[in-house]
Amino acid sequence: MNPNAARTTRLVLLAGIAGATCDIVYAILYYGWKGVSAVRILQTVASGLLGKAAYDGGWPVAALGLACHYAIVIVAAALFYAVARRWAWLHEEPITAGLAYGVAIYGFMNFVVLPLSAYPYPLRFPLLTTATGLLVHMVGVGLSISLITRRAHSAA
Repeated sequence: MNPNAARTTRLVLLAGIAGATCDIVYAILYYGWKGVSAVRILQTVASGLLGKAAYDGGWPVAALGLACHYAIVIVAAALFYAVARRWAWLHEEPITAGLAYGVAIYGFMNFVVLPLSAYPYPLRFPLLTTATGLLVHMVGVGLSISLITRRAHSAA
């Protein structure tokens, strides 16, 4: 792998890791404040694959949920980078693009992925949870991905 490709790969991975970390830290703090354990939150992520059985799996299923979470956001970062190679305004306007991408990720996960997954509960959108979740996706996920992958464009 040439040095520019290696740097680009590292930056795209970093973008996904940064975005995923912001999101999962928010979830653990927000739901922890409501009395939900970190293990339960991560099992909830894994429930997209396993359904209700995820809640009987303990730490191994929580680890699966964490791995799935990071994989999803890393793929989102790679997708953003790939599209931004064709649509220059995405890396030329990283703040606008990142905030918009965060909204898109939030919408895609909540209105496409979760309804099609094995997630075992009805989806609800209480105001505070929706507002904070959307804000975290805009700033913590979308903006992180946009700003970090922007650096990858200069390396490519």
